[in-house]
Amino acid sequence: MFDTLTDRLTQSLRNVAGTGQLTEDNIKDTLREVRMALLEADVALPVTRDFIAKVKEQALGQEVLKQLSPGQAFVKIVHDELVSMMGDANESLDLAAKPPVVILLAGLQGAGKTTTAAKLARFLKERQKKKVATVSADVYRPAAIKQLQTVSQEVGVDWIASEASESPITIVNRAIEQAKIKFADVLIVDTAGRLHVDDDMMDEIKELHAAIKPTETLFVVDAMTGQDAANTAKAFNDALPLTGVILTKTDGDARGGAALSVRAITGKPIKFLGMGEKLDALEPFHPERIAQRILGMGDVLSLVEEVERKIDKDKAEKMAKKLQKGGTFNLEDMLTQFEQMHKMGGMMGFLDKLPGMSGSGIQQAVEQAQPEKQVKKMQAIIQSMTVKERRNPDIINPSRKKRIAAGCGMEVQDINRLLKQHSQMAKMMKKFSSPSGIGKMMRGIQTMQGKMGGNMGGSGGGMGPLFGGSDQDKK
Repeated sequence: MFDTLTDRLTQSLRNVAGTGQLTEDNIKDTLREVRMALLEADVALPVTRDFIAKVKEQALGQEVLKQLSPGQAFVKIVHDELVSMMGDANESLDLAAKPPVVILLAGLQGAGKTTTAAKLARFLKERQKKKVATVSADVYRPAAIKQLQTVSQEVGVDWIASEASESPITIVNRAIEQAKIKFADVLIVDTAGRLHVDDDMMDEIKELHAAIKPTETLFVVDAMTGQDAANTAKAFNDALPLTGVILTKTDGDARGGAALSVRAITGKPIKFLGMGEKLDALEPFHPERIAQRILGMGDVLSLVEEVERKIDKDKAEKMAKKLQKGGTFNLEDMLTQFEQMHKMGGMMGFLDKLPGMSGSGIQQAVEQAQPEKQVKKMQAIIQSMTVKERRNPDIINPSRKKRIAAGCGMEVQDINRLLKQHSQMAKMMKKFSSPSGIGKMMRGIQTMQGKMGGNMGGSGGGMGPLFGGSDQDKK
């Protein structure tokens, strides 16, 4: 998400990075570039005009902070205005009401409401420790009720049955009573969508809203529709008292116009981003973190949270203890590392959150190398080995290589490349083998983030701190 905007903005802002003083003349071209970048990202024209006007006013009227150069100060102004445009801070769900807290999902057909209902249920269950129930009030779309049942069971939350012959109000009122009996903390209501905004749809959902009085009314919208997403959200907000917006399919949206326009047009906060098809791919929307990513500064806080949540600490500690005691990093360990990286969204998902990586030569080089494809090949090779071979790579002789290659449908050269990469990785893992292991890596990332904070227009420094080694270590 935001790939195009990040490339354009970072390039534009470099033009003022070395400026000695901010004047209307020397920021004019940069402001024009920023305006074009926003419009190309499908940000609504009124929003773009307002943004540029505020940046210009701030740039020409502000005293430059002593620790920042004028060029850096300009980048900071752009950053702060991006945050302000998107809503200043994450606005969480109101879960303090008497249970069950009713969350109503509204939106057009195809926006992904049903999948989002399951993602939100999983989020509340796993991260908020809530007992969640779901119900479908979509009595029009074939198989809508069955789809919600399937995804609800997949994420392990209660599903309350409904029939297409019932009215939506009857369904939800009964679901609320059943949720009380089940001692559910939250009831998520999936409603019917339409192909476009129409009076019948609005009347039905208005009646449903008035009857059940939900605590949260969230508009679910496809981010790939750009500023149309913001306009549709406004139409719904005019009819319903929305409490927030969930942007779906943001992983396929390279422009980001919806995320930058929705708050400004509707006045309602974006509360979540749908980041993929998997049912754990829902993240709270943090305007400041998004602004940092747009400007190529990374998103270290999200990365740290993701590591905490997704990395298997028991496996990591077990490996660290083994290495500390002089044990070797074998191919089984390498396979575990691949699995852990996959949970983090792969190499590209990891790099995307590091300062200075977005749009950088390193990221582009990694992307061209197709790391995920290479990792799958290496996993297939390791899985074709015996347990003894995985634990003792040194015993893999030419005849064993031929057998392994035949087993995974690859060439002996592929086996040799894997063994060479394993050898290099084993050397690197020795640097991690102190008790601080993952902690050392996280401190390195946070150090990089600290440098970025003091140099808003910088490149993010080197990769040395990430791996806990000095430049001397690498020589």
